[in-house]
Amino acid sequence: MPTPFSEERAEQISRHLKLLTFLFVILPIVLLVVFIEFRFRSIEENLPHYTPSVRDEARRELDTMPWRPVTGQRLYVPAYSHVYHQKGEPYLLTVTLNVRNTDVNNEIVVTSVRYFDTSGKELRSLLQKPLQIAPLAATEFVIERNDKFGGSGASFIVEWKAGTEVNQPIVETVMVDTSNTQGISFTSSAVPIRESGSGGEFSTDAENIAPAGD
Repeated sequence: MPTPFSEERAEQISRHLKLLTFLFVILPIVLLVVFIEFRFRSIEENLPHYTPSVRDEARRELDTMPWRPVTGQRLYVPAYSHVYHQKGEPYLLTVTLNVRNTDVNNEIVVTSVRYFDTSGKELRSLLQKPLQIAPLAATEFVIERNDKFGGSGASFIVEWKAGTEVNQPIVETVMVDTSNTQGISFTSSAVPIRESGSGGEFSTDAENIAPAGD
């Protein structure tokens, strides 16, 4: 039969073991997690980033075309300002339209970016002037999460031109939402609906844009 002394001793040993477990197992794990979280936040804060739709030497608005266009495309790009989940409830998304010039030597000019809703109605133009994109540069256009007018069948019509034969740009949309505990993200790629060869012309969002030297 255990004595009061042995029970008290056992309780002291148990407390000491719990304390040692906390000091040498639990506390180091907590400190490690805090350190890793701090390091990740520090790295994230120091990462270079660009404001969406930035205009700089690699993405310049133009008053005149730098050359007479000889090639280009009109692209249809699917977008989703929301998708449906659970019992058909809309799940709002942020949409980023990304245009990447894949040519290593030549610039392209994006002449038109128009945003349409599910019914095919044009909501607005996202370009005031043609936008020149340097070799290997990219630009983006953002539809904010609370802009829900596009719907689940929204789309962009993007038109671009070049002064010489170039690699076809990559144009895609990225849909993202991280407002809930479980995030969602996916992409959609552009589909060419018209191409122009030498001398081919598309309409532009900006009026009276003529080739330089005309």
